[in-house]
Formats: sequence, C-alpha cells, structure tokens
Amino acid sequence: MATNRTFTMIKPDAVAKNYIGGILKMINDAGFRVVAMKYTKLSAEAAGKFYEVHKERPFYGELVQYMSSGPIVAAILEKENAVADFRTLIGATNPKEAAEGTIRKIYAESIAANAVHGSDSDANAEIEGNFYFSQLERY
Repeated sequence: MATNRTFTMIKPDAVAKNYIGGILKMINDAGFRVVAMKYTKLSAEAAGKFYEVHKERPFYGELVQYMSSGPIVAAILEKENAVADFRTLIGATNPKEAAEGTIRKIYAESIAANAVHGSDSDANAEIEGNFYFSQLERY
C-alpha cells in the first residue's frame, strides 16, 4: 500500500551551488508539504551506513566520499502518491536523460552529482526518513 510520505536529500553539489531555494520552490510548487527538514553534514561513517545497501557496488567508496564532502539538506515530504510523484519531479538519475522541467534536468551536473536523492519505494522512504529524523522532529 502506498504511503503519502517520501524522503529526499539535496546533495552536496547542489548545496554548494546555492540551489537549495530553487529546489525547495520546485518541491513546494509540485504540491509537497515539508514534514521535517534539516541542514547537516554527514560523516563518512554516517554516509556509509545510509548507503550500506550499495556496499558491494564498485561506486560505493566514491559515493560515501562525495556524500560526506559537504552539507546536505534532508527532508521528509508529504503528498498523495509521494514516492512516485517525487521520482517524476526529480527526473532520471542521468541529467542528460531527465525530462525537461525536472529538478535534475535543471540542477544536476552529472550522474554522480545529480543534485537530489529521492526514495525509490515506500519502504525505503520510511527507512531513510527514520535515519535522519526522530518522531519529535516531524510536523
């Protein structure tokens, strides 16, 4: 059963380029409500734990290094059909293949530096949201 919440992260590349406001505007304009949000920096250990699902993949080390290279903005978003609608809003992982008007088409620079993370399932949205936020931090 689909939930109405998803998780996102504005990644270090987009934060460094001051894209936070533009990305959040697109999220708000698409009808999402921010349930929780924080500006933080991941340690290499925390980034490794968050991306543990990719531990056996060849890009894991680079991913952990990149995600701990600068601050991120983590958020839980709410909207009916949140996971699928957010995946549509962010666009394809490769910004060259992303649809016009999507976050990654506008703000991403490469497959690796693709501006935002979006949960790929309801189960992962819950796991990822719980990684960053306690119940007391959700509104």
